[in-house]
Amino acid sequence: MTATTGRPVERSTWRRGRVLAAFAVLTAVVLLAHPLVPNWAGNAGSLLETFLPWTGLLVLALLAAALVRRSALALVCLLLPALVWAGFFGTRLLDKREPGGDLTVVSHNVNDANPDPVGTARALAATRAQVIALEELKKSEVPEYEDALAAGYPYHSVQGTVGIWSAFPLRDTQPVAIMPWTRALRSTVDTPKGPVAVFVAHLPSVRVRLDAGFTADGRDAAMGRLAAALAAESAPRTVLVGDFNGTADDHALAPITARMRSAQDEAGDGFGFSWPAALPLARIDQIFVAGVRPVAAWTLPATGSDHRPVAATLAL
Repeated sequence: MTATTGRPVERSTWRRGRVLAAFAVLTAVVLLAHPLVPNWAGNAGSLLETFLPWTGLLVLALLAAALVRRSALALVCLLLPALVWAGFFGTRLLDKREPGGDLTVVSHNVNDANPDPVGTARALAATRAQVIALEELKKSEVPEYEDALAAGYPYHSVQGTVGIWSAFPLRDTQPVAIMPWTRALRSTVDTPKGPVAVFVAHLPSVRVRLDAGFTADGRDAAMGRLAAALAAESAPRTVLVGDFNGTADDHALAPITARMRSAQDEAGDGFGFSWPAALPLARIDQIFVAGVRPVAAWTLPATGSDHRPVAATLAL
């Protein structure tokens, strides 16, 4: 159709970009309804929630496309996912760290193929944390970690592939049965301000496979056993650390997040992504607390592991 001048009639900025507008609305719906995405089909819900913060990049891509198309309709519709994303994740971008605190805890999956266990141990000791928890310990390398941490951490216990080192006395340390072999422990740390129950856990790995989707069933089963151990815990102050192979946004972690709070979400200065170490895309290494208040949480620089260490300072 042409105008009387012979030039094509320009489509209204309110009519063009309908596909972009539809994608914008769909993105908002996915963000709002992500807890409703079921796990029965390849654990699709958990896979989505593992990388949920990255939906912000999709919003930016749609924004760029809407500007190129000069679509007022798409730009208005993009307000929906932008506001929803900001509601979910905006506060995580703020620096919520405070000075002070009584107990600093560091957790690190050191990787059983770590080429420099001693260097990794020294880097963790340099944080001057009072408690260091390690996961994926290789039996033959445990003596190297013990020697490197001996000076600052006279109390320690290794149970299976997880261990705890402490500047304060430990007692009642025992394995927690979440798998046929030991990948979790529970110990009482006797701090100057009273006892704190500390759990260290390494949940089974997950994979994304074309024939099976997000293979998280083993992780979820172990998480249920860990949650049962936490439910039976009588200590008023509890700290749970480790490699969960899942983020705090994943509703599969609900058995844990329903009773404990994420230190990073409450007292961090960003998303605190910890894996993979070279280019972190997700925070699967966690510090959860109950009965104590996080005052600061952060991610440490990479070591020889494929994970980055995570840390939190707690007020007791």
